Amino acid sequence: MKVLVVGNGGREHALAWKLTQSPSVSKVLVAPGNAGTALDAENVDIQATDIPRLIKFAQKEKIDLTVVGPEAPLVAGIVDAFEAAGLKVFGPSKAAAELEGSKVFSKELMRQANVPTADYRIFQSHHEAIEYVEEREQRPLVIKADGLAAGKGVIVCRNRTEAVDAIKRTMVMKEFGSAGDRIVIEERLEGEEASILAVVDGSTIIPLESAQDHKRAWDGDEGPNTGGMGAYSPTPVITGELMDEVIAKILVPTVHTMRKIGRPFRGVLYAGLMLTSQGPKTLEFNVRLGDPETQPVLMRLKSDLGQLLMAAASGTLSKLPPLEWDPRPAVCVVMASEGYPGNYPKGKPIRGLVEADQQPGVKVFHAGTQRLGDQSVTDGGRVLGVTALGDNIADAKLKAYQGVKCIRWDGAWCRKDISDKARV
Repeated sequence: MKVLVVGNGGREHALAWKLTQSPSVSKVLVAPGNAGTALDAENVDIQATDIPRLIKFAQKEKIDLTVVGPEAPLVAGIVDAFEAAGLKVFGPSKAAAELEGSKVFSKELMRQANVPTADYRIFQSHHEAIEYVEEREQRPLVIKADGLAAGKGVIVCRNRTEAVDAIKRTMVMKEFGSAGDRIVIEERLEGEEASILAVVDGSTIIPLESAQDHKRAWDGDEGPNTGGMGAYSPTPVITGELMDEVIAKILVPTVHTMRKIGRPFRGVLYAGLMLTSQGPKTLEFNVRLGDPETQPVLMRLKSDLGQLLMAAASGTLSKLPPLEWDPRPAVCVVMASEGYPGNYPKGKPIRGLVEADQQPGVKVFHAGTQRLGDQSVTDGGRVLGVTALGDNIADAKLKAYQGVKCIRWDGAWCRKDISDKARV
């Protein structure tokens, strides 16, 4: 079958790369893609949010399955539009995508489904939000913009002063635009974070292997939140027993409740978890594969990805055999532009990509890149996800950083401690 992948990040490069290996897939196209997808698949010059042009292209090219990577087109209703045009598409409907599109909807659904999560309050007035914070005892809080903010609309606050500042940044200064018109204020949970990704067809749930993301910019989990500075899979903190608990207490009730309220969920359900002393609690839901978790998870997948995604889009997941996984762990290290997660320059020539890809067990996934002539240049804050398989976590980390060492551009940087938590 012919598959169209929508998006231009590291997640989409990993999807395209893995789909080209699928026996069920004859051709992979990526819209708009990046410098990496141009090498592993075929790029199409259509933006991920240009839904009418994507539909026309899919019809003209007789695309058998469209796989939507990023959250913005999903929240905008790309799946509904494709299905109305008679096209097969993998992803949630606009109504189901509100699980990620609105933090308020997500928290209210968790309450309805009895899914464990942090205590919270919702505010539409910054005056009331500040009053609420100032009247409470001093303790760590998390301020969340309601809408989409490219992974940056969550501010973790250590004290009242930081919380008030976060409210003003979000609701008054509009740092995240209209996404901050409403906010969620919740207690800050303590523990280890983990990500559980599951493929869902409306009723059947197939969990993927566990992963752990590194959200903070600097080593030791310091600095501002980012879209993710690296990830590894599997994470030892998710044991078989804990995975069963996550499925029973989080994934199943969420999928069941979504169906009950008339918003059946089909696509990838991503549960961002905090493993607290009271058990796993849900920090957030996303409605697509995580970036950079996708890179190490798909490095380890041995089953036919095309067959899996088509079955989910067709409602036939229950007929598939169990997924097969490479037992070896994988580590992904994100290389970023100077200035990220704030402002950063673009257009810096990248050197050493071929040498990095030639390292044993290493695959360089492109995120914020584009092709200029025969040169790959930076085109985003998170530029590359250097990913490696190893005999154990330490070996995978070593190989990933050997790949990183090969690559250079002006202002390149990365965290040096990705996956170290696995050995604590």
